Amino acid sequence: MRADLALIGFGHVGRRFARLIEERRDWLSLDYDLDCRVVGIATRHHSSVFRMAGVDAVACAVSVEGGHPLNESGAPLAGDSFDVIRRLSESDAPLKVLVETTTLDINAGQPAIDHVRAALQAGCHAVTANKGPAAFAFEELSALAYDRDASFLFEGAVMDGVPIFNLVRETLPAVEITGFRGVINSTTNHILSALEDGEGYDAALQRMQEMGIAEADPSLDVDGWDAAAKTAALANVLMRARMTPQAVDREGIGPGTARLAMAAKARGARVRLVASARRTPQGVLTSVRPVELPEADLLAGLRGMANALVLQTDLLGEIAVCQLSGSLTQTAYALLSDLVAIRRRQRSAPHAAGPGRSL
Repeated sequence: MRADLALIGFGHVGRRFARLIEERRDWLSLDYDLDCRVVGIATRHHSSVFRMAGVDAVACAVSVEGGHPLNESGAPLAGDSFDVIRRLSESDAPLKVLVETTTLDINAGQPAIDHVRAALQAGCHAVTANKGPAAFAFEELSALAYDRDASFLFEGAVMDGVPIFNLVRETLPAVEITGFRGVINSTTNHILSALEDGEGYDAALQRMQEMGIAEADPSLDVDGWDAAAKTAALANVLMRARMTPQAVDREGIGPGTARLAMAAKARGARVRLVASARRTPQGVLTSVRPVELPEADLLAGLRGMANALVLQTDLLGEIAVCQLSGSLTQTAYALLSDLVAIRRRQRSAPHAAGPGRSL
């Protein structure tokens, strides 16, 4: 079955995804009868292209990495991102999928929310690695997806390609998530590990930027906003919290955290930036803050770019999911896994999942 894709956002993750679907093309065809074809790409700084017969997304990635606009690859120019989405909706492919990888806007989750909304309204499926749609508009977009018999998926929004949302949705029926705690930001965990080893804060942060893990402006990471957005997304999807990142009690890290990290290590403990949520009679309370943990704590043992999330449940107690390393490939894989999930759903009865957490 053919799936026509429009890539909105073509940064590190978007370009890695373009290459990944080529690397896994035979696998997708043999195992899932899925033939993915990129028909449009929209970027903020390198123009936009669209061709109904398909564009060479890998060639476009090479053009962008060489500092050239997308049309250097020979693909015809298109309008803005919404024009690309509109033209995607006119495809005759059985599956039409928006792949959204724009940068997180911590104030309102835009334009990612508008991109997903436009795709769903036009009858297209939407997958995103952007935390904004789930952190700011999960209930609205889930209901819209259900109404339009489409999928709204976002596995890459938290812990790259590790199946957190899929784990709960697909394998934990009738289980209530009562809370969670975890280390869910790779940049800050790498910095805290480096501080424990006596390295300077600035040097550790610069290394994360050079690897493409932290942005050129790393304030979203070190100030705790990235973790707050992930916390809001987790709370909204898993606990029906209906909150935004601004509602998360947040404290980040800075050069002064080195003293806390070294003092904790001397006591046999570790400092980690912990995201947490718990259900109370007043609602779901969430926080992101540096926490001193005993050395035996699972989260204390996470070093470098390792992440982990501990889900607290009513029937199964605590369930921990660990990711020992992170990379662009793993985030791109999350988008690929969401594509496969859409294909699987297409094979089953329509409206197999109702609105809410089950999406």
